[in-house]
Amino acid sequence: VHWTKEENYMFRLSAFREPLRSWLRDNPHAIAPPPFRQRVLRWLEEELPDLSVSRERSRLPWGIPVPGDSTQTIYVWVDALVNYLSVVGYPETHGEWWPAAHHVVGKDILKFHGVYWPALLLAAGLDPPERILVHSHWTVRGQKMSKSLGNTVEPSACIRRYTLDGFRYFLLRQGVPERDGDYYEEKVVKLVNSELADALGGLLNRSTAPSINPSNTYPRFSESCFPKLPAHGGTKATGRASAEDYELLASVASLPLQVAGYFEGFQIYKALECIALRVRQTNSFFQRHAPWKLDRRDPAEQLWLDTVVHVTLECLRIYGTLLQPVVPHAADKLLSRLAVGPEERGLSGLTFLPRYDGKPCPFEGRQLGPDTGLLFHRLERSQQHPTETSGS
Repeated sequence: VHWTKEENYMFRLSAFREPLRSWLRDNPHAIAPPPFRQRVLRWLEEELPDLSVSRERSRLPWGIPVPGDSTQTIYVWVDALVNYLSVVGYPETHGEWWPAAHHVVGKDILKFHGVYWPALLLAAGLDPPERILVHSHWTVRGQKMSKSLGNTVEPSACIRRYTLDGFRYFLLRQGVPERDGDYYEEKVVKLVNSELADALGGLLNRSTAPSINPSNTYPRFSESCFPKLPAHGGTKATGRASAEDYELLASVASLPLQVAGYFEGFQIYKALECIALRVRQTNSFFQRHAPWKLDRRDPAEQLWLDTVVHVTLECLRIYGTLLQPVVPHAADKLLSRLAVGPEERGLSGLTFLPRYDGKPCPFEGRQLGPDTGLLFHRLERSQQHPTETSGS
């Protein structure tokens, strides 16, 4: 370590300890998830040292000069943070974007974004950003990524290996913001095969197969087969649906609001966990009623078969719509197979199984879209992992 002494411009960070605490107290969701907000509050329990915001230009000639002082260069982090404002047109046109901005940052730079940046903004008479969303890091088989270890992961190789949708799904499904996630190939293959290829893709293939749905339409729902439960809390209705079936309907009906809440809270992995659970429930529903065993020659059996398929397709429509931000290509393929038009794929106002509530279903009787094959092809384990070597 070489110690040196120089004159710099200082920012009186110490004067903003209480304003920062008030900001976090008045805006409990400003830094999320909560453990990172608590970390910043712990920093603010102690005195804040003033911050050096410049360096001598003789040893840092490449940065932005301090206005009016050619001997000093602006500290790179001050320069970098101000880009958040300059990119949205500060000081003339930033009001359209600021302070409604949401920052997504790694936990290693939380102090810069959760302490220094809000203090600089307050000093300039500006509000801090609306939210700072913080994520943790990825390890590889329990080890920190390192060029010297040769275990750094090359994203483009992962995309070629797992597809863009598959790799994105893995990262968002396994990425818990509050703690580091661990990456290894077997984990990706197992998750993607289980939840995308088998559970979701398999359900779509089975419920649209010609042997189950020879007319290739969105079949009709029978209220006599699946009557609405009494409003006074009865647990049994006259029909063919079981208690488990009613539990499925309730859980899928509540899913859009649940997923929206998790997305808003930067808990995407929880949203995907809920969707994956409902997909498993729907597979159990389909398997439990085995529509391939029903006799189409019997009108009552045909009604129930159509109802089972209708409910299944309605579940798939909800899952495909909710998964659009995460696996857009697979979601588009699923929704196109169900003949859900582009204007019918919005997340706001998404409703499930309107026929159960006695309302018309715009999809009922509609011809399904073309069969474009498997929704997601199963991944095979490879001998080589998509990582860089130390010499790359």
